[in-house]
Amino acid sequence: MADDSIAVVDLERCQPDRCSYECKNYCPPNRTGKECITLRGEDAEEGQPDQVHISEEICLGETCGICVEKCPFDAIEIINLPQELQDEPVHRYGENAFSLYGLPVPIEGQVTGILGPNGIGKTTAVRILAGELAPNLGDHADPPGWEAVLDAYRGTELQDYLTAVRDGDVTVARKPQYVDKIPDQFDGPTAELLENTDERGVLDDLLERLEIEHVMDQDIDSLSGGELQRVALVACLAREADFYFVDEITPYLDISQRVAAARLIQEMANEHGKSMLVVEHDLAILDLVADNLHVAYGEPGAYGVITDPKSVRNGINEYLKGYLDNENMRIRPDPIEFEEHAPRQVSRADTLVEYPDLRKSYGDGEFSLDVEGGAIRENEVLGIVGPNGIGKSTFAKLLAGRLEPDGDALDFSLDIAYKPQYIEIDQPMRVDAFMRSITDRVGSSYWETEIAKPLQLDRIMEQNLTDLSGGERQRVAIAACLSKSADLYLLDEPSAYLDVEQRVRATTAIRRFAEQQDATVLVVDHDIYMIDLLADRLMVFDGEPAVRGRASAPTGMRAGMNDFLSNLDVTFRRDENVGRPRINKPGSQLDREQKKQGEYYYAP
Repeated sequence: MADDSIAVVDLERCQPDRCSYECKNYCPPNRTGKECITLRGEDAEEGQPDQVHISEEICLGETCGICVEKCPFDAIEIINLPQELQDEPVHRYGENAFSLYGLPVPIEGQVTGILGPNGIGKTTAVRILAGELAPNLGDHADPPGWEAVLDAYRGTELQDYLTAVRDGDVTVARKPQYVDKIPDQFDGPTAELLENTDERGVLDDLLERLEIEHVMDQDIDSLSGGELQRVALVACLAREADFYFVDEITPYLDISQRVAAARLIQEMANEHGKSMLVVEHDLAILDLVADNLHVAYGEPGAYGVITDPKSVRNGINEYLKGYLDNENMRIRPDPIEFEEHAPRQVSRADTLVEYPDLRKSYGDGEFSLDVEGGAIRENEVLGIVGPNGIGKSTFAKLLAGRLEPDGDALDFSLDIAYKPQYIEIDQPMRVDAFMRSITDRVGSSYWETEIAKPLQLDRIMEQNLTDLSGGERQRVAIAACLSKSADLYLLDEPSAYLDVEQRVRATTAIRRFAEQQDATVLVVDHDIYMIDLLADRLMVFDGEPAVRGRASAPTGMRAGMNDFLSNLDVTFRRDENVGRPRINKPGSQLDREQKKQGEYYYAP
């Protein structure tokens, strides 16, 4: 194989007990007597068939690709690396395993962002930066020592940092990505968990800033997703460390909470001189929080490349364009485009359903929601926005028939497909069997091209539902919702746990589905990019979280966004080059000017 190609075998997908070694038997070099694809005899468990490995020296590369086509489980990838990628990997896990090229550069007193898909090597990079994994410079068979590593980085920005890592002089605090797994690892009151992390003596201030003082007496397993997210961030920032790694701060948080979290992270860098590394898929928040940005690209699970640092604005814009200027690298065939002059004009379509004024109350004054009556139009995407704990999911459940309102029950005579906010999957069945159990569309050309392909289901169809990651579960849940025959499709927080690329794909799939199927879709989400790209009209919720909520009737995008953002005291503008929404720095001249004009969404 050429030096710029790699072979990757996914051992979790390689199932020799269910195949006839088609990859090995049809491999052209093998058929001429060479040992290109061989068996991992010494690695096989007793009584189990041998999995395969591929000799990259003998393999003919991507121009052949027969083994890739013949493998019935999509376990093999033969990848031509970009020609511009001249350096050896920072780390490779083994033969036919994942390779990482490049490392982010932690800088004291700054927030460094990473933008890119999941499975691209950020965990590997953090383990190296934390001193948990010594980089092998691609030589997995005979790993070099630290002196060789330091010599490879001599004269770079990473030399001093890696020297400190070698000497054990770096301490690391982390916020995990999947906060809903915290109750599986800790059982007890929230106060016990957080008090044990308060090494800086700032717990009370962090609790107040993130508005979660009320959860201290509650058990961890009783907290909502938004509360768990803020608890995890507090637990990370309360520690005394040199290097802080924050893996996704936005899932389950509303915009106000996201901005509050971003400001805390900025203060850790700017006022306390800490090195902060943030992986975030909400581009508006990443734009706000980061001082510099690394773009990560490659093939998830196969190889990842982390670029040199860029300015935040240029890095995000290049990522959206799909072309990295300094690297002369195309990372996506098509750019992600935003409308230059929103809101889009919506025709007065026929009404799908009118709903009356609604009220839903819980218990004795626990929470109440009042909804102003309105109409949902046929063939529209209606965005639903508002703070957490304000009743958005309650309204969705009222429409879906999962809850009954106070007073007369709703009788829409509508078939409603519903994706809930929190996805509970405990069925011991494979994804393909699950999808076939809910729809007969599986396998049709439309389903394959417009649902399965953009949501990247092909590589997880044979996995068990219980083995899926948070992002994989989200994509399956979106697909399940869109695969049903319904009059109204209701998706509650479809962006949660999806990386930037997956959010773009999901947004495109939902929008194309609405247009091509003449479907009516309601989307509840906190990601302004997703709402901006999807919604024709907006429904705004406000009130006092966890006490009372109020929902206005659906309105136009500009009026709705101005109403929503003014409640949060946040202004947005459009990037002049790509048209994407950007949060104005609080107190900046543009922020003050837009507030004076009453244009919080963006100036017309």
